[in-house]
Amino acid sequence: MRTAFEAAFGRAPDAVANAPGRVNLLGEHTDYNDGFVLPIAIPQRTEVAIGRAPDGGHRVRSRELDETVRFTLAEPPAAGFGRYVYGCLRVFADRFGGVPASLDIHVESEVPMNVGLSSSAALEVATLRALRRLTGAHFDDVELARLAQRAESEHAGVRCGIMDQMAASLAQPDRALFLDTRSLATRPVFLPRGSALLVLDSGLPRALAGSAYNERRRECEEACRALGVASLRVVARSRDVERLPEPLRRRARHVVSENERVLRAASGAGAEELGALMNASHASLRDDYEVSVPMLDRLVALLATHPRVHGARLTGAGFGGACIALCEAGATRRVAADVMCRYAAAGGQARLLVAEAAA
Repeated sequence: MRTAFEAAFGRAPDAVANAPGRVNLLGEHTDYNDGFVLPIAIPQRTEVAIGRAPDGGHRVRSRELDETVRFTLAEPPAAGFGRYVYGCLRVFADRFGGVPASLDIHVESEVPMNVGLSSSAALEVATLRALRRLTGAHFDDVELARLAQRAESEHAGVRCGIMDQMAASLAQPDRALFLDTRSLATRPVFLPRGSALLVLDSGLPRALAGSAYNERRRECEEACRALGVASLRVVARSRDVERLPEPLRRRARHVVSENERVLRAASGAGAEELGALMNASHASLRDDYEVSVPMLDRLVALLATHPRVHGARLTGAGFGGACIALCEAGATRRVAADVMCRYAAAGGQARLLVAEAAA
């Protein structure tokens, strides 16, 4: 990374930092409802190098996109990855009283974009970590996640919850992170012994800001108003939402039942039970929350019915992107080969993203 920064800007960087992408075992669309989530970091990371620059304004170079954007805090970039970096600079300046007037920033990322693995959160957290090292500002990793969420919500146009940024800031690749998104309390949750995670890209790209994500969030807010509660987190049982009109009933039922699934999984579920919870989560996302698509359902079904898979579901906001499966340890690559072959016969084109023995 230091060499790449020097090649792009003609000098060594002043600070370098990185952050991982994440995959979510359970807890989809619950974080912006003050609920519970269970993400885990993936091996792929985003790295950011940053250095003070002599001229006015900021330059951000992306190796993967082969693109450089220029902006000032008064004149943000029009769109694209630069908005996320701009957002980080803005929230950092608001919180700590400014950033250097001119910065050069180089970004390299292994985290696939537009598949639901939180490439944007990895970029935000890595950028804020680099700024922390550059300036010597003092703030912990929870506050860093809060700043990253603000950067995306206020400056990139995505009204995201806190899960992705907390995962990029605190999660580890060898254990899941149980997160209460209301209190931000966390604790590690190890996967069942003898199990492993497999993540496949469905080959169906998704764009979060242009999807029905914001619509679903508005529907949850409408359901809260109809129920007279501050958030769906406080609804204790799925049957308590049955008096709501459609589609609010189904939207709320997904959130409440998904919270129940996360809590059960975090209490020590074995591999078979965790797999069943993942299968139920996908069915709820497909039928009640309506954020899946037919080919993604096909890929999840091929995984879930494989004899060496305990359960599978979409991961991320949906509308395409990736899916995750809980497999028998040592079987992930064989499962991937079998399922990708059958998926291709159905007209799909999947790719292997993560095949890790996690327990």
